Amino acid sequence: MVKSLYERSLEVLPPVAKRSTKLGVTKGEGVYLTSEDGEQYLDFAAGVGVVNCGHNNPKVVAAVEKQLHELVHGGHNVVYYPSYIELAEKLVKRVGEDYKVYFSNSGAEANEGAVKLALSVTKRNGIIAFTSSFHGRTLLTAAMTASNAQYRKNYEGVLPPVYHVDFPDVYNSKLSVDDEVARCVTQLENLFHSVLAPSQVACIVVEPVQGEGGYLPAPKTFLEKLRAICDEHGILLIFDEIQSGYGRTGHLFAKDYYGVQPDILTSAKGIANGIPLSAVIGKSEYMDQWEPGAHGGTFGGNPLACAAGNAVLDIMNDDFLGNVRQKGTYFKEKLELLANKYDVISSVRGLGLMIGVEFRNPQTNEPATELVTKIRAEALNEHLILLNCGVFHNVIRFIPPLIVSYDVIDKALEIIDRSVAKSLTQ
Repeated sequence: MVKSLYERSLEVLPPVAKRSTKLGVTKGEGVYLTSEDGEQYLDFAAGVGVVNCGHNNPKVVAAVEKQLHELVHGGHNVVYYPSYIELAEKLVKRVGEDYKVYFSNSGAEANEGAVKLALSVTKRNGIIAFTSSFHGRTLLTAAMTASNAQYRKNYEGVLPPVYHVDFPDVYNSKLSVDDEVARCVTQLENLFHSVLAPSQVACIVVEPVQGEGGYLPAPKTFLEKLRAICDEHGILLIFDEIQSGYGRTGHLFAKDYYGVQPDILTSAKGIANGIPLSAVIGKSEYMDQWEPGAHGGTFGGNPLACAAGNAVLDIMNDDFLGNVRQKGTYFKEKLELLANKYDVISSVRGLGLMIGVEFRNPQTNEPATELVTKIRAEALNEHLILLNCGVFHNVIRFIPPLIVSYDVIDKALEIIDRSVAKSLTQ
């Protein structure tokens, strides 16, 4: 009997890379993945928000194929090559003329580089992050992460010191939006007063829309207050846009929705539509102070990845992003109808096609974690791939490729409706 990819994996792979399904796939195209037994699955995980332009997007594939015949690796610490410089130029044009770019490989690597930049130029050592955050799995980024104790377990003794304050959750707070924001800002100010003087803080790291923490968009006033606090105390404001960037919110970056400019922005996931690439995008006044040799790497800004990145930016023009916003509005409205139908859905939130649906027991308000597990399993039985998130894993996150059509959204909604109904009767 032929073993499945999952069965073969048990013999050679460790359990540390926890997977959301046991599905083995061999091909991807558009919004679909093809399993090893030839079945098509509607992918509303998009490689965890990576293939924003769709699996095997023809324009991205063509750009990589062309680059493959010209230069596969040159080493950005050794030489300059066109795709690298062109991508940096395009990003600066889209983010702000007073920014510069450093390329690396992954989101964690970009966040690590961003914090190293802040520590280097401020000559301070304090780092502030937020509860429910996720920034990566290296020692530094795990120290900043506060959405799951499992990410920090057994590493606590060597994690760098990071101070956490609350991120506003206006969907579960009993306070008004303004009062919830004020509560979190007061907590930050109390930290300055009693634990860590602001003159010792190098950076505040925040996700404009929390990813693993539950697809929680920050209130605009919260980010505006963080910007003002950083300006007052000479602290660098870092936006982690690993998941919220590259069109996911209907804007190239979520900062464009909020109208708040960070000192440093990090990007990965959708930046090259599946080819490993990430970027630290920082204001020139700080990037110019980053001393040669203070950071580096072998594969960052690989020619193939940069070629893909150039193609992605060409795709993500104003019309494309406008369509994402429209489809996101449509999807949320339909999900709100489901929330009216099922009282176990406590909230629907998100920006663009970065949408979270939270499930709670309507009698006790306790997180309905087991129900979410059942719903995802039922959806997978109907060939729809969904992921969960949230501190209690009780939020289903909807992150389809941004090219998803209205018809496909409707198809997914029908599956979700049936999956919730079946799960509630089990």
